[in-house]
Amino acid sequence: MVSFRKNRNKNEVEEMVGAEEPRAEGREYEPEGERIRVTDRRRVRADEEGGDAGAREDGAASSGAPSLKPTYVEELEARTRAAEQLAREVQARFEQVRAELRRETDELRQRLSRNADERAQREKANFVAALLPVIDNLQRAVEAAEGGGSKESLLDGLRGTISGFEAALAQAGAEPVEATGQRFDPELHEAVDTAEVDAERDGTVTAQYGRGYRMGNQLLRPARVQVGRARGVADAQAASE
Repeated sequence: MVSFRKNRNKNEVEEMVGAEEPRAEGREYEPEGERIRVTDRRRVRADEEGGDAGAREDGAASSGAPSLKPTYVEELEARTRAAEQLAREVQARFEQVRAELRRETDELRQRLSRNADERAQREKANFVAALLPVIDNLQRAVEAAEGGGSKESLLDGLRGTISGFEAALAQAGAEPVEATGQRFDPELHEAVDTAEVDAERDGTVTAQYGRGYRMGNQLLRPARVQVGRARGVADAQAASE
């Protein structure tokens, strides 16, 4: 009895295994008595998943591919763009400030140049105005000489002319160079000739032929003078010549 049941169960298991093998391979299985169509569901599911994946890819391509960059990379790119924009704005502002500074500098240079020209014109006009009394004194001296005036009146007119001319030079900043009685200075004096003097007066200016003038530290012209030479020095110099 037990042996019969075991044989029966064994036959049922073999029939079930035989039926499952063609079903897994997607083939039709025809048991005895009737034909049964069996379809492999795994292939259908794979095809459906493939179609769904293709549809998703098409949809992603049509709607715009999603960003695959990490969040921190996007933040860095955004910061970089912001920094570049700020740099452009700063550069534009710098160019504007530089242009304004250049314009102001040009205007200041022109204004200073204009002021310098105006000052030079004023100084020139003041100098000419200071010379006008000199011309008046010279004119009066000439009229006095032509009218038969005395020698003393003519001399007074000339002295006034000289005084007025010196005042005009002093107003312009010119000063006479001291010469007579001073030690000879080749930087200020021009020796025209020499004269024999005592030893203590050797190298001293004994006479002045033309007055020298200077303006500040600038020498306008040296004084033309005569320089004293001691007798022994003069004799030695003459012998060497």
